[in-house]
Amino acid sequence: MSAEENAALAEIARRLVRTTLGERATEPRALASGEWSQAFELTLDGAEAVLRIGAYGTDFAKDELAARFAGPNLPVPAVLARGMVEGWHYAISARAPGTGLDDLSATDVAPALPSLLTAIDDIGRIDVTDTVGYGIWTADRRAPYSSWVDALVAIGTETARVPGWRAALADSDIGLGPVEAGLTAIAALAPYLPAERRMIHGDLLSRNVLVASSNVSAVLDWGNAMYGDSLYDAAWLIYWWPWYPDWRAIDINAALLAHWRANGPLPANLRERLHAYLIHIGLDAIAYCTFQRRWDEVRTNAESVVALAKSAPGEIGLE
Repeated sequence: MSAEENAALAEIARRLVRTTLGERATEPRALASGEWSQAFELTLDGAEAVLRIGAYGTDFAKDELAARFAGPNLPVPAVLARGMVEGWHYAISARAPGTGLDDLSATDVAPALPSLLTAIDDIGRIDVTDTVGYGIWTADRRAPYSSWVDALVAIGTETARVPGWRAALADSDIGLGPVEAGLTAIAALAPYLPAERRMIHGDLLSRNVLVASSNVSAVLDWGNAMYGDSLYDAAWLIYWWPWYPDWRAIDINAALLAHWRANGPLPANLRERLHAYLIHIGLDAIAYCTFQRRWDEVRTNAESVVALAKSAPGEIGLE
């Protein structure tokens, strides 16, 4: 969010607390700003809480649903209240202890990895029998696509939340070539992709995982949660790991393989599935960064997608 939006939301947060919560709450203080919302810390009825204000109420509704899935290995803070204030959506959640995974050194990330990979397993085990479709789901637990492959290749089209990126990319010196190459590669890998529907968090970085005492203490922000192949969350770690220079000493591929082998046979068509999801994650980054006009990141992700599209499964990513 822009600095101007953050400043305006800070005033709205103060008015909301004063008029709605009164003496039950302390003055809100700004926390880190996300891509889609601004967070504030406060105490409510003597307990630490987080107030978030943003344009998309569906994200907060999904967080409220996700709290129902919480378990010992998958902590998800309870949403205490949701509503509208001055045209914006808000949610108040219990505040979880811990430090964002992104902010940890390699020394601290390494002992937390077993807990993180166990949390990913538990996300994939969430019961989705009363849900419909593939792709990003909404608060009614319905997703829009009839197959997992359809959900993946839809990344080549624009959405209401990220509009205008195709024209902007076409007009740039990068062009749509990397997108077309990535979509073609995903289509070629379609026979290897499973039809099963499982829960996917879809954004297990960006300070959406908190760690305390080497264990995951909270999994936050379920706005990008999808139905599809749960290996996608593992691919998310593989794709973004090199973007954290201090973590390069940790072999995330080896950690994932060891985890899978310790918990049963390796997933079928592992390399092909991960390869498709690495390409999809890169395409998603191209679309979003183009929308934000972050051209250096567009170029870096475009180069990654082209390299993946030209390579065989396993050549890049899982070794």
